Amino acid sequence: ARFAGLTRRAFDGVEREYLELQYAEGDRLFVPADQLDRVSRYVGPADHRPQLTRLGSGDWARTKERVRRAVTDLAQELLQLYAAREVLPGHAFSPDTAWQQELEASFPYVETPDQLTALREIKADMERPRPMDRIVVGDVGYGKTELAVRAAFKAVMDGKQVAVLVPTTVLAQQHFQTFTERMSGFPVRIEVLSRFRSERQQRRIVADLAAGRIDILIGTHRILQADVRFNDLGLVIIDEEQRFGVVHKERLKELRREVDVLTLSATPIPRTLHMSLSGIRDISTLETAPEERLPIKTFVTEFDERLIREAILRELDRGGQVYFVHNRVYNIDLVAERLRRLVPEAEIAVAHGQMPEDMLEQVMLDFQQGAYDVLVCTTIIESGLDIPNVNTIIINQADKLGLAQLYQLRGRVGRGAHRAYAYLLYDRHHALSEPAQKRLQAIFEASELGAGFQIALRDLEIRGAGNLLGAEQSGHLGAVGYELYSQMLADAVRRMRALHNGEPPPPPPPPPLTIDLPLTAHIPETYVADLNLRLAVYQRLAQMPSLEALAAYRDELRDRFGALPPAVENLLYAVQVRLLARGAGLQSVTAEEGDIVLRAAGPIAHRERLREAFAARVQVGTAQVRLPLRSGWRELLLAVLERLQPGWQPPQSAVDYGTFAVEPQARRRSPGEGTVGRRSGRP
Repeated sequence: ARFAGLTRRAFDGVEREYLELQYAEGDRLFVPADQLDRVSRYVGPADHRPQLTRLGSGDWARTKERVRRAVTDLAQELLQLYAAREVLPGHAFSPDTAWQQELEASFPYVETPDQLTALREIKADMERPRPMDRIVVGDVGYGKTELAVRAAFKAVMDGKQVAVLVPTTVLAQQHFQTFTERMSGFPVRIEVLSRFRSERQQRRIVADLAAGRIDILIGTHRILQADVRFNDLGLVIIDEEQRFGVVHKERLKELRREVDVLTLSATPIPRTLHMSLSGIRDISTLETAPEERLPIKTFVTEFDERLIREAILRELDRGGQVYFVHNRVYNIDLVAERLRRLVPEAEIAVAHGQMPEDMLEQVMLDFQQGAYDVLVCTTIIESGLDIPNVNTIIINQADKLGLAQLYQLRGRVGRGAHRAYAYLLYDRHHALSEPAQKRLQAIFEASELGAGFQIALRDLEIRGAGNLLGAEQSGHLGAVGYELYSQMLADAVRRMRALHNGEPPPPPPPPPLTIDLPLTAHIPETYVADLNLRLAVYQRLAQMPSLEALAAYRDELRDRFGALPPAVENLLYAVQVRLLARGAGLQSVTAEEGDIVLRAAGPIAHRERLREAFAARVQVGTAQVRLPLRSGWRELLLAVLERLQPGWQPPQSAVDYGTFAVEPQARRRSPGEGTVGRRSGRP
């Protein structure tokens, strides 16, 4: 369904706010705003447009069932892999050597707290006698490579070989330089296997590898080919696994059963998915920027040749290089030619994905080595390359790119200690659409480091979820949306894990609890004017975990928005009733025919307790309790619910049950309170 906004409706003098949901062919459903937990927001891949279904048709149920089956298969497969890893004896690496400590002390920067935590987790995994399978997720330039260097060195110290697998030849060359520089003072032989090596060199490297004369081999998928045999492989490091093909991924899946695997990813993985996979794929996240990094200074402006010339020359004057991103291959050469006329002082090269691969790699390598000042390119630079000397990026027609793309492109600069600049240009002759304005505004405001984890780059996270789960699951994720998918996966993992361990299956989630009281309960616009903020408050209340959390949130609301109006007091009271009803195992608390009726699915516990306490004031049946809808019913309802809690103890002194209720004598009568007769026409 499509969310059409919040709407206020009154029935029998009781006013509430509802979410209006529009289905196919004009069907509409109104969901009480305080039951927002029954609705999950659809967040799917950017290129997927969900189809609306008819209200009451079986289409949505069939889609959910199809996804539920696929998720169960995935959970089964993941747990089998996990079980195989638990059973297979892996190599337990030795504790750190003196050389390991020397290598780590030679790191020229101060490690971030996240780096140190991830390093402890990696080493603990390596020292266990089972194969490691850990993903390190971190923003561009947050120190993933240094973790890989230290893990690789630890493996070499135990006489094991290490394979470092990267998606491109240029990246292989870059890692080769980094690893060689970091380990230059130690007797470690590092080689790179790629197309930049001649046939003869490749044959020699393959032979030396098989003989155990190479400690660390860095390369592209060439490493996975049949002729490449390791003498004693102990650790595989994979950079950006999602960029490898299906065949290579299958080979990597086999490797995971045999050796320690460390995966590096710059695409953030959503926390909820992270939680649902905990214990199956171990995940470390780097969210803190290195101390010496400065935030990128970002400008959003119209295309202006004088500005472009000035920005390029300023970067060249301080010995740096520039990316100029133009994401249209058909006229990229014309743009490069225009720049050559504009800045004749600069050496300019062109790179895009439709060039022959070897030519593209050569251009990228030449740029990395400083042969060119400006690289005019498409978004192919979006991931992977780390060139500390490039500290200015100019993105042409930035309004045509998605938020995630803009964020990752901007992350290409500012890798060193110099201040970096990003210029997001748009065409002055075309009016910006509202979504484009919002994207540019968001990227401009998110100039702080690590903003990738702060501004909810949901399309980027969805990509991260898809990468982690595989292409087939991405389709299912698109069908039901990310939140519902994560919930289904977590449920499937719990069920399968119980099955594998021979434990009873976890109980199914309880059916939704219905609370329907004759109270005007909503958040007036005069109290919280912004629609998104109001929705966020409703969401918090719908997901409130405990009475303590509710009391704290009440104080927070008062601090943020001022004294609580009666409608908000009533809303908090209804949430308190819901929490107590859930604790008592009830299915519903509703106003019916002059009574408040509490219902349970089976016999209500502690019935005798209620009869003793309330005698004639409350009718106690086997599966329901009725109390009269007259003055003081709010306090009586809380008292009844309190006594139905499993751990209830008689109070030592009188207790005020009306935590969120206005005192009876001081309380103004709510509209519609105490009305007799079933309310009709409720949505």
